[in-house]
Amino acid sequence: MPSTTRIPRPLEHWVADAGNGDVAHLDIPADASGDRLFEVSCTFVVSHRGGDEAFHGLRVLVDGRQQWSREVPTHAGGQDSLDVSFRRSVPVGVPLRISAIGSVRGAVRIRLNITAEEQD
Repeated sequence: MPSTTRIPRPLEHWVADAGNGDVAHLDIPADASGDRLFEVSCTFVVSHRGGDEAFHGLRVLVDGRQQWSREVPTHAGGQDSLDVSFRRSVPVGVPLRISAIGSVRGAVRIRLNITAEEQD
């Protein structure tokens, strides 16, 4: 019986950086060679504007469905952030769309980004 050998390929690395915008979208196209597993990280960095209370929030959607959501007080004096990481399996032939939506009240957006690293 003949054996099959999978030809090694580099692991995928995807990044979406919205800068100081309020929405980041990361679209990973489908792959016909096999199932994939991604470690996904979303980071929203803000700064307190000074004065009254401030809040910042991050909502993460995967393929249009809410994966995670949080809103917290923004600490005064420097930068503050919300971060979330999760793993997502992606079947062969299926694309992956991740959206990160940042919100602020009394804070200033600094950076919003999404990173997806394929795992072995």
